[in-house]
Amino acid sequence: MQIVYQTAVPLIVLLSTLILSVAPAVAGGDARLDHHHDALEEVVVHVTRSHRGLAEQPTRVEVIAGEELEEKLMMRPGNISMLLNETGGIRVQVTAPSIGAANIRTYGLRGRYTQLLADGLPIYGGQASSLGLLQIPPSDLGQVEIVKGAASAMYGSQAMGGVINLVSKRPGETPSGELTVNTTSRDGNDFSAYFEGPLTSEFSASILGGYHRQNEQDLDADNWSDMPGYERFLIRPRLFLDRHTDLDLFITAGLMIENRFGGALNDEIDTALELLPQDQRTERLDLGFVAETTISDNAYFQVRSSGMQQRHDHRFGLLMESDRHETTLAEASITNLLTNMSWVTGLSYQIDQYESEALPNFDYKYSVPAVFSQLDYDISESMTVVASIRLDDHSEYGSHVSPRASVFYKPGFWSLRATWGQGFYAPTPFIEETEAAGLSRLQPLALLQAEGAETWSVDIGYSAGTVEADLTLFGSSIDRAVRSSPVSTELVRLINQEGVSRNRGVEAVFRWRQTPWTVSANYMYLKADEPKLNGLGSAAVPLTPEHSAGMVAMWERHGSGRVGLELYYTGKQSLENNPYRMQSDPYLHVGLLGELVMGRFSVFINLENLLDVRQTRKESLLLPARSPVGLWTVDAWAPLEGFIANVGFRLRIGANQ
Repeated sequence: MQIVYQTAVPLIVLLSTLILSVAPAVAGGDARLDHHHDALEEVVVHVTRSHRGLAEQPTRVEVIAGEELEEKLMMRPGNISMLLNETGGIRVQVTAPSIGAANIRTYGLRGRYTQLLADGLPIYGGQASSLGLLQIPPSDLGQVEIVKGAASAMYGSQAMGGVINLVSKRPGETPSGELTVNTTSRDGNDFSAYFEGPLTSEFSASILGGYHRQNEQDLDADNWSDMPGYERFLIRPRLFLDRHTDLDLFITAGLMIENRFGGALNDEIDTALELLPQDQRTERLDLGFVAETTISDNAYFQVRSSGMQQRHDHRFGLLMESDRHETTLAEASITNLLTNMSWVTGLSYQIDQYESEALPNFDYKYSVPAVFSQLDYDISESMTVVASIRLDDHSEYGSHVSPRASVFYKPGFWSLRATWGQGFYAPTPFIEETEAAGLSRLQPLALLQAEGAETWSVDIGYSAGTVEADLTLFGSSIDRAVRSSPVSTELVRLINQEGVSRNRGVEAVFRWRQTPWTVSANYMYLKADEPKLNGLGSAAVPLTPEHSAGMVAMWERHGSGRVGLELYYTGKQSLENNPYRMQSDPYLHVGLLGELVMGRFSVFINLENLLDVRQTRKESLLLPARSPVGLWTVDAWAPLEGFIANVGFRLRIGANQ
C-alpha cells in the first residue's frame, strides 16, 4: 500500500490542480442549451441494417460515441477493453491471466457467443480471439454499436448472444489528426497517431498507427506475472469514396504484430509442475471493403467482403503450438426504403478455417452459405415492427433457421421495445479454458451438436429534456451448451451438456445531462444457472455477479477540459475449480479522470482502482497443481493489476481541435 500512496498522492495533487484550473468557469454558468437528445436523433446506426436513427430503432442498440468515447480513450489508449467493460450489461472477463487474454460476456453469456465486427466486417475473425479486445485501439473509432441478445438473424452463428460493431471515423472536409502519448504507473506506454483528410474531390482517407508496450509485473512476489508484458505494433489505412457520387465505397486494411509474455518469471521455478514462462506471438493481416450504389430512387445495392489471416505461436510451458486462423466473407444485399416500410434481403458466404502445425487433429474448415431478409414496417407514426430471418447451411453442423422480431412503440416521451430471437453456435475447439491452456490436453472433437439459443428482452424508456431512463427485462436459454469434461487427471473432452442454461435479469439505466454536467447510473440483477456436469440439478454460472452497479459523474466544458468520477460495484460471483473458495468477495472500483485543454494541446490523468483492489491480496493466483485441461491459475474474479495511474497528452492537428 505504501507504494500506492507514494504514487497516488502526487497524481491526486496534479488532478486537483486541473480541477482548480477549470472550475472557475462553472461559477459563471453556461447558457448553452443541451442538444444531446437532438444528437441522438441524428446518430445513424449501421449494425441493424435499417438505415434508421438511434432514437427510432425498433431493436435496442446502445451507442458509445463522442465525448464518452474520448473519455474511454484517455483511460485505456491501447485497447477497447475499458470502453466495453464500463457499459451496462457487458463484462470483459479475463480468460487467461498468464497472458492477459479476455473476452466479452453479454448479459452473462459466455464470450464466444458475442460477435465482434468492424464496420460490419469480421476482420478480427469469425470467432474473435480472446486477445482481440486487447489489440484494438479506440483512437480511430467514430462510434461503437452494441446489440444484446441473439443476432444470428443478422450476422450468423457467431452472433448468438449479441453483436458489437466498431464503426470507423469518417474523414471531414479538411485535413486533421491527433497524436496521443500515454504512460502508466505499471511501466506501460502507448503511442498512437491518427490522420484523416480528403485526397481528391471524391476520395478521402485516414490512417492509424500505434505502438504499445507493457512490462511484466509480479505484484505479489510469487515469481508469476500478475500483469503480462507485451509489445505491439499496428497500422490501419482506410480509403473512402463518398463525395458527390452515386457510389459509396469504403476500403480498410490492417496489420498488427504483437509479442506477449507472462507466466513464470524464472525458468527454474518448478519444472515438475511445468510452471514455466508463457508467451504468444500474433501476426494479423486483414483486408475488407463495403460498396453501396443507388439502383433507383429508394433502392440500394450493397456488396461487402473481407479476409483475415491470423498466425499464432503459443508457448504453454514446455509445449509450443503454432497455428493459423482464417476468416473470409462475401455478401451482397439489396435495400429498398419506402414511405412506411423498408426491406433488405441478401446472400452471404463465410469460410472459417483453422490449421495447427502441432495438433492437426483439430484442423477444421467451416463453409457457411446463407440467405437473409429483414422487413421494417411502420404501422403508425408511433409504432414499428421488424421481422428478420436467416438460413445458414453449415458444412459441419447442418442447416439452421434464425428468426428475430421486434416491436417498437413510442407515445411521446415514453418508448417500449420488445425483442425475441433465436440463434445457433457452431462449436470449435476454442472455449475459455482451451484458449488459456492450449489444445494439448483436449481430445479431438467428436459427436458435438450445434448450440442453440433463444433470447428475449422488454425495454421501457423515457427521454425528455435532460433526463433519460431505461428499464430492461431480459432472458436467454442456451440448449446443448458445449463444456469441458474431465476424462483423466491430464485429459478433457468437449461435450454438449444435457439440459438448458438460463439467464434472467433486469437492467436499469439513468442519465442526466445539463451542460456542463453529465451523470449516469446503472444497475443489473442477473440470475444465471446451468446444469451440473453430473446431471443432478443446476448451479450458478461461474464469474457472473448477481448484482452489479455503476455511477459516473462528469463535468466538461468544451475547449477547457473535463473532470470525472466513476464508481463500479461488482457483487459476489460463483467460482469453479478454485481450491481456495467457492464464492468471490464483492468489490468496489473507484476511478478519477481529469483533462486540461489548452488549444490544440491537452494533458490528461486517469487514476484507476483507487482502493487498490487486487485478487492476489485474498489468495494465490496459482493452483496447487495443474488442472486436467492444463490451467496453471484460478479464474480471475477481481482486478489483478491493483491501483494503476496513467498520464498523457493529446495533440490535435488541423480541424480536429
